[in-house]
Amino acid sequence: MMEPRVSLITLGVADLAVSRRFYEALGFVASTASQGDVVFFQAGSMALALYPRAALAEDATVSDSPAGFSGITLAHNLRSEAEVDALMAHAASCGARLVKPPQNVFWGGYSGYFSDPDGHLWEIAHNPFFPLDDAGNLHLPA
Repeated sequence: MMEPRVSLITLGVADLAVSRRFYEALGFVASTASQGDVVFFQAGSMALALYPRAALAEDATVSDSPAGFSGITLAHNLRSEAEVDALMAHAASCGARLVKPPQNVFWGGYSGYFSDPDGHLWEIAHNPFFPLDDAGNLHLPA
């Protein structure tokens, strides 16, 4: 049986150096485990990796289809609406493309979206129903 957790998310990127600079500007710190064509960042209890898109598709034995909505978004939850606004502004200053400005949303929270240099979507949200612990970890209600 699979343990219900995610250990690593790997983003396929067109230009590893551009993407690394973008994520470092956001505040991610590259691990010394990064080497050659892969960059690793600690992201709470999991890790985020950047890897050349074509090589990632080849490794998974799938075609490298043109970019578009992949059906996946990454989310970063914060403790307040003000923190959402501040992070969205910071992301824009780092070169993110703002896709949806932060706003009150139908489910009772506050969120917006930006995309990284490769079009990977990040939702930046304050969800008053999902509290964060002191380390920033999200805990779903039991």
